[in-house]
Amino acid sequence: MQNLSIRKLTEKEHSLWDNYVDNHPDGSFFHLSGWLEVIHSVFGHKHHYLLAEENQQLVGILPLFEQKSLLFGHALISTPFCVYGGVVANSSIIREKLESAAYELGCDLNVDYIELRDKNPIDSNGPWLSHSHHTSFQCPLPEKADDILTTIKRKQRAVIRHSQKNELSWDNTNDPEACFDIYAESVRNLGTPVFSKKLFSQLKGTFGEQCETLLVHDKNNQPVSGVLSFYYKGQVLPYYGGGKFEARELKSNDFMYFQLMQLAHQKGITHFDFGRSKNNSGSYKYKKHWGMEEQPLHYRVALVKSKALPNLSPNNPKYKYFIKAWQKLPLGLSQKVGPLLSKYLG
Repeated sequence: MQNLSIRKLTEKEHSLWDNYVDNHPDGSFFHLSGWLEVIHSVFGHKHHYLLAEENQQLVGILPLFEQKSLLFGHALISTPFCVYGGVVANSSIIREKLESAAYELGCDLNVDYIELRDKNPIDSNGPWLSHSHHTSFQCPLPEKADDILTTIKRKQRAVIRHSQKNELSWDNTNDPEACFDIYAESVRNLGTPVFSKKLFSQLKGTFGEQCETLLVHDKNNQPVSGVLSFYYKGQVLPYYGGGKFEARELKSNDFMYFQLMQLAHQKGITHFDFGRSKNNSGSYKYKKHWGMEEQPLHYRVALVKSKALPNLSPNNPKYKYFIKAWQKLPLGLSQKVGPLLSKYLG
């Protein structure tokens, strides 16, 4: 490792970075360089993409973004607004070198903490503290489309069959704007500040065919549910999804996710990644009903200025009254104010 060097990514090296992610078994959709442009242009966060070289060969990467807010603190995160992040490297030694470089950078920037969103648990020494507040849900898609329904838990199968009797229709002609409008109303109803509308169009513009929206309409052709999904390495990742108030009675979200499985199967996709949910949250319990494999996510944090692990969860009691107040905001106002707060809640 005498020839190992660590430096920042240059603008001309994005394809080199992505080629490494594409060909490394641990490289995820959220490690792609496109997120550099998305997060910087939509949220304005400064990026610090680190790469490791040995004998002029790329042997490791670590995407990092700096979030700085008077209200929510100052942090380096790999990667905000993403389920997975952390180091992708050829060896544990290289991984540790990149993590050490991240810690040194965090100290230089005088951040409160550094967070690495590892997909798999990692034993590490030094300043890193592991915490597991989220669980991801995943399942393989069967070889035959007709078998998809049988892989779902019995009670959830009944809900899906119910939804199929409600005169719902679907459309996967890409419409990021309509999808965002549904998502914005959904998260407002949950008491959560919504992201900037620019996010959905930027994701589609950056990732092209790897990003697709699916909308569900009621019998009057009014959109009631929508989801923006990512496709990568034989996986479909429904990422930003939600439904209007009517969605609960129509079971249109259940209809939508089942239809997404069918569409993904037609594309040759073999794996369904339902994403992460806060443990024991409503989203967690909903996904659990589908009967997918649960995988606890063991993120790691290194404290720099902070004395304790950060807690920006909506389950934090100090946000209780804020959430109740936010749920009562007019939808238009929530879409104007939300992005000013949500940019720090990634």
